[in-house]
Amino acid sequence: MGAYRRHLLVCTGPRCTQHGESQQLFDALGAKFKAAGLDQGDLRVKRTRVSCFAACKGGPVVCVQPDGTWYYNVTPENMDRIITQHLVGGQPVEDLVFHQA
Repeated sequence: MGAYRRHLLVCTGPRCTQHGESQQLFDALGAKFKAAGLDQGDLRVKRTRVSCFAACKGGPVVCVQPDGTWYYNVTPENMDRIITQHLVGGQPVEDLVFHQA
């Protein structure tokens, strides 16, 4: 993973959300990461779009690696919680987790 602490994978496949919410979430991450200090330094997070996680209709779906934490229903508000609690604070947001590897 190089100089990244974590890697956030965002499913932007057409079956994940009905109206492009996953792509909108991905597009907003740059500004959210910068505001939280996740764009550089020890907490730096890489973000990547993936075309399908095969967890359809639960989206937006994101996966945090190398933690192996999978989240569903990642609304903009839920993403803020994931950023603050998990990506910055190191603790998964348990009520949003649908799989932990």
